[in-house]
Parts: sequence; C-alpha cells; structure tokens
Amino acid sequence: MGGYADLASASDTISKTSRKKIEDTIVVSEGYTKDLKEAAGSGLSEEEEGFKNLVIAKVNDYVNVRDKASEEGEIVGKLYNKSVGSFIEEEDGWYKISSGSVEGYVKGEFCVTGDDAVDYAKEVGTRIATVTTTTLKVREKPGLEETVLGLVPIEDELIVTEELDGWVKVNIEEGDGYVSMDYVTLSTEFVKAESVEEEKARLAKEEEARKAAKEAAKKKTEENASSKKKTTTDGGKTYANPTGSSGSDVAQFALQFVGNPYVYGGTSLTNGADCSGFVMSVYKNFGVSLPHSSAADRSVGASVNGLENAQPGDVVCYSGHVGIYIGNGQIVHASTSKTGIIVSNASYRSILSIRRII
Repeated sequence: MGGYADLASASDTISKTSRKKIEDTIVVSEGYTKDLKEAAGSGLSEEEEGFKNLVIAKVNDYVNVRDKASEEGEIVGKLYNKSVGSFIEEEDGWYKISSGSVEGYVKGEFCVTGDDAVDYAKEVGTRIATVTTTTLKVREKPGLEETVLGLVPIEDELIVTEELDGWVKVNIEEGDGYVSMDYVTLSTEFVKAESVEEEKARLAKEEEARKAAKEAAKKKTEENASSKKKTTTDGGKTYANPTGSSGSDVAQFALQFVGNPYVYGGTSLTNGADCSGFVMSVYKNFGVSLPHSSAADRSVGASVNGLENAQPGDVVCYSGHVGIYIGNGQIVHASTSKTGIIVSNASYRSILSIRRII
C-alpha cells in the first residue's frame, strides 16, 4: 500500500505504544464498570456501541487527514496507525472524522469503522488503571487479605489485562497481580490524530528539550573534570564519576550500580532506589532533571519509534516500570526488592514507549 498518496512513512512518528501527554488520548469510558447495561437489541454494551462510531487507522505508519475528500485536499494532520477519530460522515469512499484538534477526511480503505471497529477497538485501545491512593498494594490474588506482590505510587498508570467484580488484573514488574477498584480510576484510551501545527510544535519542543539536556550534561561533565574528582566511594565501593555527556556515557555510568538494592520510593544509587528513582538519579549525575514517576517518564525527551531504533541512554517505559537502554537489546533497571538493580532483555515485557533524553 506504500504507493498510495495518502499512506506515508514517518521518519519521526509518535511511539506507537505511548498513550499520553504529547499524543493525548480519547477517553471512551471513564469510570467504566462491569455493570454497563447492554444496548437495546444489540447484545453489545454501551461502551461497545460507542466503538461503532470510531474510525481507526489500520496502516503501517499513518494516513493523512485532508481538508476535503480528495487527494488534492490540503493535509491538515496525521492519523497514526491504531489511532482513533470519531466518524462524522462518508463521502465518496472518504471518512470525515474529528480527532483531537483535527477535523478532516481520511481514505476509507486505510481505516475501519462501524461493526468492524468494535473488536478492533478492543485490540488497539489501552485499558488503564490510574492509581488514586498514595501507595497502592498489588496483590497476588483478588482480596484484601491476599499476599502483597508489589507497591505502586499515586498517579502511576497500569495496564489492565482483566476486570473482575471489584478488582482488576494489572501488570507490574513483579508480575501479574490484582488491585481493588476502590483505589484506581479506569479508562479506555486511544491515540488521536495530530495536526500539522501540533506535529511541528511537538518536534520543536522535543528538540529543545534534548538540546537543553545535552548542554546540562556537557556542563556537568566539565564540572566533574575541573574538580579532578574521578571517583566516588560509598559503602566500601568505588564508582567512576561521569566523564562524558553522551547516551553511551549514561549507560556505562548506570551499569556500575548493578547488584545494588531496590528500595520502594528510594533514589540512592548505592543504598537503594526504585525504578524511576534509579533513572532519575542516574540522569541527575549528568545534570538532567527527570521526574520520580514511571508514568511521567513516558513524556520526557523525544519519542523513539521502536526498540530497533533505540540507542544507549534511552529511557524504556513499561506498565508501572522504567529502565535505561544499554545497547544490544538490553536495559539496566532497578527491578524488584528480590533482584535489586539488574540487566535484562529490553523486550522481556511489553514496551509502552522509548524516550531519548540526550
């Protein structure tokens, strides 16, 4: 299909799994419960009936959104693969859609809508549980007396894999577990279209952020060199201070702390850090400020399209977890209280997004 005028290959597209911040989302059913009544005569839930009104891109990268139902129309935005718009009308094989700030026409042959969109929406939509309590206990089985598998901080976002009566099954670093619906809010999220102006602004913002991070890292490296302090001793171990300012330097610096402990809420590279605390503290040594939140890390820096394009130093984000790419398909990360800081294959879990900081 690459020969069609309205099917383009993006050199710097939005990460296909990243769902929030720069891409934003269409929230279909906030506060959804299993008690949703079936729509009259259809056998579908209210949420599923709503899916019929979606137009979902089914392409390699993106389909252009034009200001009229013709390839001669001006391009006003992009509807990325598996991203979603709301159906307005059909005209000569084109769908008029509204998605985010974009309204225009996409070629129908590159999208699905109506009955075909119901099952596909379930496949491409991401069911999210957002933590609403300070520290959420994830349990091995549904039940307040069940063994605690792991802890998750407030505002973190977890991928939901199953919904039960009052509980949802989620995926965290320690494995699959269950959380009470009393302490999360649920939503189904889809990536929406991006206008030409939004794409330009996003790329400019990402470039500005990377430039600032590079300058901060360079300045920090120069400070380290002028202090002539090449190493730091902590707890009987000696660690080399950063000597460069590239992503590879970040990865090599981070690897020194393999074997050190994992501590929930911690930020110490030597005495214990959690996943986002580890990433934050590694980059702090390069003069770069990152949030202490795996969910917030999904919007820092610039988007990287796929693991095949990742470079050492990139931040790799998962459901409720984050690590630093070190090359050769591997990450270094503060994994769990049992394993501490370790090296793993980057693809050991489903990747939500990859972000380039410097």
